[in-house]
Amino acid sequence: MLDIAEELNRWVEQGRDFAVATVVAVGGSAPRQPGAALAVDSDGTAIGSVSGGCVEGAVYELCQQALEDGETVQERFGYSDDDAFAVGLTCGGIIDILVTPVPVGSPAREVFAAALAAAARGEAAAVARIAEGPAELMGRALLVRGEGSYEGGFGGHPELDRAIADEARAMLDAGKTGVLEIGADGRLCGEPLKVLVESSVPPPRMIVFGAIDFASALVRIGKFLGYRVTLCDARPVFATKNRFPDADEIVVDWPHRYLEEQSSTGTVDGRTVLCVLTHDAKFDVPLLELALKLPVAYVGAMGSRRTHEDRNKRLREVGVTELELTRLRSPIGLDLGARSPEETALSIAAEIVANRRGGTGAALTGAHIPIHPDVSNTVISRIGSVA
Repeated sequence: MLDIAEELNRWVEQGRDFAVATVVAVGGSAPRQPGAALAVDSDGTAIGSVSGGCVEGAVYELCQQALEDGETVQERFGYSDDDAFAVGLTCGGIIDILVTPVPVGSPAREVFAAALAAAARGEAAAVARIAEGPAELMGRALLVRGEGSYEGGFGGHPELDRAIADEARAMLDAGKTGVLEIGADGRLCGEPLKVLVESSVPPPRMIVFGAIDFASALVRIGKFLGYRVTLCDARPVFATKNRFPDADEIVVDWPHRYLEEQSSTGTVDGRTVLCVLTHDAKFDVPLLELALKLPVAYVGAMGSRRTHEDRNKRLREVGVTELELTRLRSPIGLDLGARSPEETALSIAAEIVANRRGGTGAALTGAHIPIHPDVSNTVISRIGSVA
């Protein structure tokens, strides 16, 4: 649901009744991951997607039904060879969908509204909903904010609220979306609960060093991939808004000095990607000396193989270890035969995605590797009582 927060937040502000269908869990090959959502308002307008098209029609009807009867339901869609006309996933996967009506005046409306507003502003927030459990708890929600406070809940069960808030807070800290399984002892619910926790965190950062034509293309594709993109160069004549209109931020500073300042303030983290395109030793060496010590997701540097060997030699001379050098993706990008700035930016982006998702970079044709990763292990078990 939070993946379409901006559009849904507008619906809330306009006072629309709507129902939202959210992917709870997937098995095998499935096109969308937990948290993906489709919403339908009372006029029949739809936004979002839960399957890339396979079961959208059936889920649309479930949302309309939920708006009519006010019931929260969970539905499973899979592939069946027995009925060629059955609604299912042609890719052979399985998805569980949670459909929740959110009309004006519903118990969860205020919580949903707060969560959507926070996510639309780019703030950290997690919203928890009961995916499987007693009927009286279905349709309610709990919001955990970035600083740790929570609001909403499950209708008079403070122990349950606290237990779910604690677990949702941990998932938010890790930026994870998935199903939480909490055991109950009978005094509260009498059966285990499955709780969908959706986390929304600020977009990850991409910092591009070097105001060259290749950087302009990389800034554009970085924005397309959902990164907050910063362009940094020490030369003010090149680092301008006119040359990089798509950048969220343009910084005129020595690259290593800017990165040192950002790391000291905690604005680079385990999701940050650093792309060094300057291929100039006076910029590259002090920058990479620092970058390779930071706990970031990706460090790549542009240059020929000769430049790469010379740069590694210089980095060793300033004390960079062999283990740290193994983190450096250089020459940057995958082998796509790229020539133009746009093609080169695509090869860099492909390597970043492969590194982030655990891909091999190999062609899918003829390869016995999954097209969609199996994330069926998204259930996190918590054994014991919540009372």
